[in-house]
Amino acid sequence: MIPVRQILSPDDLERYLESPACTELVSFITALNDAIIGVKTTDSIEDSPVVQNLLKLLDKIKQTNDDTPPLDTKSRFGNPAFRDFYNTCERELPMWLADIVPTEHVEQVSTYLCESFGNCRRIDYGTGHELNFVAFLLCLHKLKIIAQSDFPALVIHVFYKYISVMRGLQMTYWLEPAGSQGVWGLDDFHFLPFLFGSGQLRTHKHLKPKSIHNQEILDEFSRDYMYFECVRFVMSIKTGSLRWHSPMIDDISGAKSWEKVNLGLFKMFRVEVIGKLPIMQHFMFGTLIEFAGSAPEQASNCDDGCGDHAHVFAFGQEFPDCCGIKVPSAAAAAAVQSDGSLAKPRDVFTRPIPFD
Repeated sequence: MIPVRQILSPDDLERYLESPACTELVSFITALNDAIIGVKTTDSIEDSPVVQNLLKLLDKIKQTNDDTPPLDTKSRFGNPAFRDFYNTCERELPMWLADIVPTEHVEQVSTYLCESFGNCRRIDYGTGHELNFVAFLLCLHKLKIIAQSDFPALVIHVFYKYISVMRGLQMTYWLEPAGSQGVWGLDDFHFLPFLFGSGQLRTHKHLKPKSIHNQEILDEFSRDYMYFECVRFVMSIKTGSLRWHSPMIDDISGAKSWEKVNLGLFKMFRVEVIGKLPIMQHFMFGTLIEFAGSAPEQASNCDDGCGDHAHVFAFGQEFPDCCGIKVPSAAAAAAVQSDGSLAKPRDVFTRPIPFD
């Protein structure tokens, strides 16, 4: 069975937020977070056979990225070669998953994984796509392929490698931010690495949230903690202070403890990710993650190429939230050279992006 969209209206979203499906998803993320409290990214964690297979799967996805070079389009927007990458993965995933997932569930599980790479029509990526990777892991857990004892390795090794793969895709194809909140968001693309990263630090006795303002600490501890690595990455591609280009991260650094940061990010996740209709209208449901909306999925033709779905308009907007004005990625902004030409993708991150 191929999962379909069920959240097509504010009423659907409200019902979903009170549903067992939502509770199940949030509980799964909570369990993953709890499993890595006090655990460093560099700690020695034994990988079970299924975790090893998932890491090999991500290696195949990364290799597909390497084998699909970007096109020279002279454009700052998403590179069309991403569609070739996406189509290759979509075609190969059922075979790649054959050794991990029972045959009758491969189609459903592969849909969530493929959706976690971004939107192949709009060539963008956001927290909703990231959520699909968690849904992919949840499916494996519900099928009893992943045990609770795998959770630390699932976050530290599998999820962290997924983020690395996605950074590669973002740099290669200049994926556009999907529904980005700009400077007011944590990151143009990701949310959960900050959440899990703050979980890692919850019991740390010396490192504080304000430590992110110390470049030496970022350089020394970014290998050990996802949160510091995320901040370090943002600082590596943007100039100026966090206060100017990432005010949300700067505000969070004023918290007294990592526990407050971690709990606060959970609340933010419920409001800004699963609580947003423009994000959740794209989330799909099947027999493994079940929810029934008030009406069947309705197809509509979108001239902006974001796919077939019912559109959600915010009050006063000319364009729906899901396919509004296209915004080039930070990688594309960094690619503009002094002569006005564009550097090639993959060669972008040699200098930071000036905030102004």
